[in-house]
Amino acid sequence: MISSVPPLPRSAHRPRPEATPYVDLTRAQWSALREKTPLPLTAEEVERLRGLGDVIDLDEVRDIYLPLSRLLNLYVGATDGLRGALNTFLGEKGSQSGTPFVIGVAGSVAVGKSTVARLLQALLSRWPEHPRVERVTTDGFLLPTKELQARGLMSRKGFPESYDRRALTRFVADIKAGKDEVTAPVYSHLIYDIVPDERLTVRRPDILIVEGLNVLQPALPGKDGRTRVGLADYFDFSVYVDARAEDVERWYLNRFRRLRETAFQNPSSYFRKYTQVSEEEALDYARTTWRTVNKVNLLENVAPTRGRATLVVRKGQDHKVQKLSLRKL
Repeated sequence: MISSVPPLPRSAHRPRPEATPYVDLTRAQWSALREKTPLPLTAEEVERLRGLGDVIDLDEVRDIYLPLSRLLNLYVGATDGLRGALNTFLGEKGSQSGTPFVIGVAGSVAVGKSTVARLLQALLSRWPEHPRVERVTTDGFLLPTKELQARGLMSRKGFPESYDRRALTRFVADIKAGKDEVTAPVYSHLIYDIVPDERLTVRRPDILIVEGLNVLQPALPGKDGRTRVGLADYFDFSVYVDARAEDVERWYLNRFRRLRETAFQNPSSYFRKYTQVSEEEALDYARTTWRTVNKVNLLENVAPTRGRATLVVRKGQDHKVQKLSLRKL
């Protein structure tokens, strides 16, 4: 006699939730995590910090970036405590002094990552534990125009191969090692090139923010096949600013329109030629550049690094942050 098998409970048929290394939080859930952290910025300061076409206001700073500054302050304190534990283990002979806390900020062209980096610099510098906060963009490590032309890379500007990645990694490594003074090349968006004989100097910051398209790229293997140390290996925390590609394209075109009315009017501007043609012609150029360069770079190189970030900040079509994903420890 065959006994009947009781049916499985309904819950057993439900698909298991997908395993993820992140905790997903809505805007409201994230905003509540700021607790009683005071807002140190005024509306005028936020206006000066936000990028062209960005819509960040005091509410966005209060809901999104104030909780993030609190979290980062906790991370910095925890890192100091871990360093103390390591020094106790090593004893006096192997003890180490404090080194800068390094934050990476990644994302597409026109997604607003520069505004995020500037806001974090302003907010974190108000915490008494770490007043010296420096910000560096990876633009300074783009190869000079002559070098890009010689290598046939002008149409690939912004792609990983258009940077002096070794110099960029060495720069951050020297800061992380606690060197008293480290310098970096300076890039000008006006002339669309590295500024000759000009250097940015960074002197032992408490926190360094490194902002750029490809800062979360893994290291390439060396000629001997061995894996090398990459830029992101020096980060203590990283943020990826995310949005749908079609939204970023719209923001990119809107920014291009605004730049055409302002910065491009400068006689020294590399892009002044786009003020000498009709708006339709200029926008055709911008759309082509987005679809053949920036979107390709986003899909092939930038977006695939999103999963390496500590925090993913997802924007909606109005530039407002809708959701955040924080990596579990």
